[in-house]
Amino acid sequence: MIAVDTNVLVYAHRRDSDFHAPAAEQLRALAQGRAAWAIPWPCVHEFFAVATHPKIYDPPSTRDQTITQIEAWLESPTLSLLGEPAGYWEHLRTLITSGKVAGPMVHDARIAAMCVAHGVRELWSADRDFGRFGSSLTVRNPLVG
Repeated sequence: MIAVDTNVLVYAHRRDSDFHAPAAEQLRALAQGRAAWAIPWPCVHEFFAVATHPKIYDPPSTRDQTITQIEAWLESPTLSLLGEPAGYWEHLRTLITSGKVAGPMVHDARIAAMCVAHGVRELWSADRDFGRFGSSLTVRNPLVG
């Protein structure tokens, strides 16, 4: 299963993003495909926060636009939303330790731990910080060749 990080979701949604076309194409392929794919719940929350933030976008996406986008992804029959399952703490503890995580880096560790706990084989992200979890999770930027 492939999971999708916040930045890819934002790029696919925001037409003013330099990466909009490839991100939208990649997400469309996942949503319309037959293979299982996932979005961690923290990425849904962060997507909403980033897309509607007036200091990040001028103009920001409206609440309704962002909700409509999330609901469009939720309509994909092959989508799973990832939360913290039983045994999650062991995965998070391992990633915090092996990735030398401190402070706000715990957010990425949390997403990576959810992916590992759910058997995700690949996380799509443009965030290089996930590289610190490489031995536990394959991270690929689907927006570059």
